[in-house]
Amino acid sequence: MRGVNARGLDLRLRVPDGIEGLEPAIRAALTKALARGNVTVNLRLQREDADGAMALDEAYLDGVLKALDQVQERAFAMGVTLGQPTAADVLSQRGVLAFAKSEDDSEALAAALIGDVAHLVADFLKMRADEGAALGQVIADQLDQIAQLTEAAAGAAEARAPQARQNLTKALRRVMDDVTEIEEGRLAQELALLAVKSDVTEEIDRLKAHVTAARALLDQDKPMGRKLDFLAQEFNREANTLCAKAQAPALTAIGLDLKAVIDQMREQIQNVE
Repeated sequence: MRGVNARGLDLRLRVPDGIEGLEPAIRAALTKALARGNVTVNLRLQREDADGAMALDEAYLDGVLKALDQVQERAFAMGVTLGQPTAADVLSQRGVLAFAKSEDDSEALAAALIGDVAHLVADFLKMRADEGAALGQVIADQLDQIAQLTEAAAGAAEARAPQARQNLTKALRRVMDDVTEIEEGRLAQELALLAVKSDVTEEIDRLKAHVTAARALLDQDKPMGRKLDFLAQEFNREANTLCAKAQAPALTAIGLDLKAVIDQMREQIQNVE
């Protein structure tokens, strides 16, 4: 039995025919225990030759002997002499001697396998829980990195304030040089637009909020993969905007580091139910 993450629950069962009730029992147990995943269950039965003893099919043997007797009588009537068949000749006839069938044990086999389904599912769930705990720790560590980089981005944004003011002043001078007259309202609008284009306060605040939301999801004992995937997209959007507004090498470098960690986290989230 093996499973990988998926958007829904997709069960692929390959069990031998003739074991009545086994496939419905496996499907019902997995449907009850799992919400998502692409799960495959394979069962192969192999019987050892020594398990079946040689046995005579007495009814078939009687038919062969009767046929041989009829052949002897017919040959005698026609004046033809035939040699007497030996026991080995009779046993060599197909169907006279065969391995004993174990059909009587099919019900017991089905009961044993169906009884083991619960243990199979329990072991599978334990494996998933152990893997999930390890994966949760990996994502938690990545969220810590994102939080640290977000704080570093806030510090870098504050440190670039003098340079940002200088850039804004230069932009204002270019605007004033290009026109002879300008309305105060238009001037205020242009200044506000330039300020917004370089302000990353909202991006940093949203990154912090996303970290808090993701940590809260990790503390829940229920499926969270889709919500985490959505948050990963939001993380990436804020990091992209941060880089676009950076206008400072230090802040740009932090934004690129953020994008790298977010991409790594998003890959891990694809394995979360």
